Amino acid sequence: MTTKTSRIPGLHNLSPKERLQKVVEAAGLNEQVLTHLGNTGNLDPATADSMIENVIGTLNVPLGIATNLVIDGEEVLVPMATEESSVVAAVCNAARQCRGTGGFTTAMSGSLMIAQVQLVGISNPEFARLQILEHKSDIKRVCDETDPVLLKHGGGFRDIEVRILEGQTGPMVVTHLIVDTRDAMGANAVNSMAEAVAPHIEEWTGGRTYLRILSNLADRRLARARATWTLEDIGGAEVRDGILSAYDFAHTDSYRAATHNKGIMNGVSAVVLATGNDTRAVEAGAHAFAARSGQYDSLTRWEVDADGNLSGSIEMPLAVGLIGGATRSHPTARIALDIMGIETADRLARIIAAVGLAQNFAALKALATTGIQKGHMALHAKNIAVAVGATGEEVDKIAKELVSLGKVRMDVAEEILKALRE
Repeated sequence: MTTKTSRIPGLHNLSPKERLQKVVEAAGLNEQVLTHLGNTGNLDPATADSMIENVIGTLNVPLGIATNLVIDGEEVLVPMATEESSVVAAVCNAARQCRGTGGFTTAMSGSLMIAQVQLVGISNPEFARLQILEHKSDIKRVCDETDPVLLKHGGGFRDIEVRILEGQTGPMVVTHLIVDTRDAMGANAVNSMAEAVAPHIEEWTGGRTYLRILSNLADRRLARARATWTLEDIGGAEVRDGILSAYDFAHTDSYRAATHNKGIMNGVSAVVLATGNDTRAVEAGAHAFAARSGQYDSLTRWEVDADGNLSGSIEMPLAVGLIGGATRSHPTARIALDIMGIETADRLARIIAAVGLAQNFAALKALATTGIQKGHMALHAKNIAVAVGATGEEVDKIAKELVSLGKVRMDVAEEILKALRE
């Protein structure tokens, strides 16, 4: 029996292939794992090794294409990377049903990000707040000198805010550096600026600075999208009213809002991931924004227009970029941007917002009519078939029978597969 250990000295100094061999030996796995993880797909092992630490392989996520989207008068094909069935289909269907009214109209509030500098050890926080505000021009100089490339591209320092917070350990003075990051997501830029400004804040106030980092609540970088669905296209007033009732539930109850917004993020995160952007940052910002009133709420709004049609809108933080990180280094991410014809981070964020709204419409319509499981489980049936070992034509045969029986379960799929092969 192999003795497993997590202690593998010098693993980080090895090549991906050598690391994989060490991990397989330490975990007591078979030689088939070497072949499986040794195939890194369309991502070169050297590129993968430059992106994260201790690389031993890649995890390929399906990349689908959402069709039918008209965004600001332009036809757009949108790549979506996700492991969940029905997500891509939902966007396609929702977009098709609002093409007659012009599709989605989008906007962006700007490309401003916030870096926070935490100051503690201050007995007179109000006094310190004014001291920091008086040095706005000095802060601007330090920030812009930190990233001259950003300045060259029209970005850079824009403003400061200084807040006083009462914590359990005493008062803290928090300086917000407000920075225009243009086509970059901006985390590295604003973090560097916060690091550079911190010693000066200590010098001016006599306090101590601790945390110096961006905020993912990017509420000065809001993406907005809206669209109208006619009664004829969605199936009548009863469907419209069902969607409104489902939305009202999410708007009123945080338990429901969590699942409601998860559905929105199914679409949002899939495009964020496909373009090599930071899914965790976007998700954190979205959920924090949804709770800004003190109660966790829906990211979308649903109403009836003067003609009785269904109108939907979304507003959420979307800090995405085209410069740096996986967006620049991952070849598939670059291709995803090319498919959409993306030239600015502003345009990317607006497309993602439209996808989020489309996803929400599709989910609410399903809930208000056939129920979410019918369509989802029909698509999920293929996953179940593959999971029990079906191949080729067996997959479709098993999936169809699972749906017809109304039992999309592993045990049933295994029985059907056994019968097919016998």
